[in-house]
Order: sequence, then structure tokens, then C-alpha cells
Amino acid sequence: MINLNKKSFLSPKKIVTILVTILSFLLLSNYSFAADDLSLSALKLTTNPDGSQEYSVTLQILIFMTALSFIPAAVIMMTSFTRIVVVMAILRQAFGLQQTPSNQVIIGITLFMTLFIMTPVYNEINDRAIQPYLQDQLTSVEAISKAKVPLRAFMLEQTRLKDLGTLADMAGIENVDQPTDLPMTVIIPAFIISELKTAFQIGFMLFIPFLIIDLVVASILMAMGMMMLSPMIVSLPFKLMLFVLIDGWNLVIGTLATSYGMGAV
Repeated sequence: MINLNKKSFLSPKKIVTILVTILSFLLLSNYSFAADDLSLSALKLTTNPDGSQEYSVTLQILIFMTALSFIPAAVIMMTSFTRIVVVMAILRQAFGLQQTPSNQVIIGITLFMTLFIMTPVYNEINDRAIQPYLQDQLTSVEAISKAKVPLRAFMLEQTRLKDLGTLADMAGIENVDQPTDLPMTVIIPAFIISELKTAFQIGFMLFIPFLIIDLVVASILMAMGMMMLSPMIVSLPFKLMLFVLIDGWNLVIGTLATSYGMGAV
């Protein structure tokens, strides 16, 4: 039998719980709409009265955080890093050594040499773009445009016209009055190609003396009938002695610095 005396309506506790839940959903929905409106207002591009455009601070921070992932590539490909690290790697190979100097030492030397060579370019960027932007004299877009000028000039000084022409033809760009009119998407790969060629040229000149020592030692060992003895083991002390006697590190670092137009080291 059905118990007719049992209460079929909800208890006050359940009613309060349902009302609180409904109110929470309403508040959350209103907050989400407000957050959407706030995000849309924060991520926008504002046009100034003079016609220039300025990104909102939130969007600038977002762009900067995204650009952090491209900083290693920019340091490697848009500075003197590529030439120096390739020359150092070839020099280590010319010695016949695999782990001395270690990769950490080579990267460390390359980074500090890059900082030394790129300091004038950074100072010019700081004077033209960074300081005026920090003093609210330039917008972020204008600061980026002015910062590209010294960096573009540095890369063009080290880039061959043949490489620029090849990349410009591949990009379909014709009738350019001067190299500075080319976009960075053409200048950067042309600069990298030129840097690799120059690095291999310097590496070739460094490799020749060590190769001659290897050939002389191999010929002497062959004449003495010591074919089981590796010429690399015998020639290594002579190569190290030659490199130390001519003050090789000073010559290598000085050559790399002067190849970028720096003063005598």
C-alpha cells in the first residue's frame, strides 16, 4: 500500500541548496561575459590621432612572451654567432680532438665574442629605439621599426650581393634601388649563407697548417715502418706546440673580430 501520510514536497534544506546553485550559475555566467568583454578590450589595436597605431599593454606583453621563443634563433642567425661557432668547430676538428675544448667552452666563447662584436649595434638600437620607447617617446611599432635599422645595416655589411640577388629572385622581388629596400625575410637568409661561406673560408685557412703536420708525421711513420701507430696521436703534440708558440688563440679571436670591421685586438 502507498503511504499517503508521507510528505511529497521538498524540504527547506533542499530548496535552499537549489536556490544557491542557480544563483551561482547566474553569477558565473555574468562573470564570464564580463571577462570576455575585458579580454576583448585588452587585446586591441588603437589608432592614434596622428595616424599611428599602438597595441594595448596586454597585447604587447603577449607578443613579447611569444617572441622569447624566437630569441635563440635571432641570436644565432642575426648576429656573428654563426661564423664564430663554425670556425671554432673546424679548429677543434683540425686539432684532431673530439671533446676538447668541450661544447660548453666553445658556446661560451662564441657567446661572449658575439656580445663583444654586437655591442656597437646594441648601443645604437638602445639609443634609437629602446630608450625612446621606455620614455614614451615612441610607440611599440615605431620602436621595432627603428630597431631594425642598425641590425639591417650590420647584416648587409656582411652579406654578399650575389646571395642577396639569389634570395630576391627566389622571392620574386625585382627592380630594387638599394639593398636596404629589401625585406628582412630576404636579408636574413642571405646573411646566413654569406656567414657560412666566410666561416668555411676562415676554417680552411686554419686547417691547412695542421693538415701539413699530419701529412709530414704520416710520411715519417710510413718511412720508419711504424704503420700500426696512428699519425694523429703523434702529430697532436706538435700541433698543440705550434698553436701555442704562434699564440693561436689570440690570432683566431683577432681574425674573427677584424673580419667584422673591429679594431685590432
